[in-house]
Amino acid sequence: MLSPEELRRSPLFQDISYDSYLAMYSCFNAVSKSFRQDDVIYDFSSGGDAVGILERGEAALIRTDQDGIETVMEDLTAGGVFGRTLAFAGNEADSLKVVCRAACDVLFIDYAHILKRCEKACTHHSILVQNMLRLMADKAQALSERVDVLSRRSIREKLLCCFSQLSGRAGSETFSLPFSLSTLANYIATDRSAMMREMKKLRTEGVISTDGRQVTLCSGHC
Repeated sequence: MLSPEELRRSPLFQDISYDSYLAMYSCFNAVSKSFRQDDVIYDFSSGGDAVGILERGEAALIRTDQDGIETVMEDLTAGGVFGRTLAFAGNEADSLKVVCRAACDVLFIDYAHILKRCEKACTHHSILVQNMLRLMADKAQALSERVDVLSRRSIREKLLCCFSQLSGRAGSETFSLPFSLSTLANYIATDRSAMMREMKKLRTEGVISTDGRQVTLCSGHC
């Protein structure tokens, strides 16, 4: 359960009072669960129609194909939403799971309770639906950016496309990677060693400079 301060920072519960948040547990038949690092939070093949809301911690939506190759489809932080009803269609042979990166607290709400008309005519019900629609639009935007990265032919092009997106989001040529280098390799769907070699080339050529997770796109990189 979120504290009042955490509730104020949650994009899903924006404009919802703490009393209304507490009332939602019975209104939506919500259930809270805690997970440890590396636990599978949600398996899309057997997760039912529940919508998961990450209240604390970090998680990742990971696709594993028939060859056992893992691809990080989305990184989730507090306020992140996931569920089979919110996912894109994929190959039935692929495995799609939400895995805990750091200790997580997750609120699960049955999707049907979100869609149906609230018997109590709760104002917070309508606000929650509006907030969820906004988050879904954000997820669609994130997916569009991911497709843009993956559509690039070379590792170099994928890295620069990803870095350009992060730079634009930060409003600066200097930005921090939101995940580890291993996760970055998964995000751009390439081998970590090959990616590190390409990043070394980019630094040598003066295209980028790095300091830990901080990356700077040097002038004239385009």
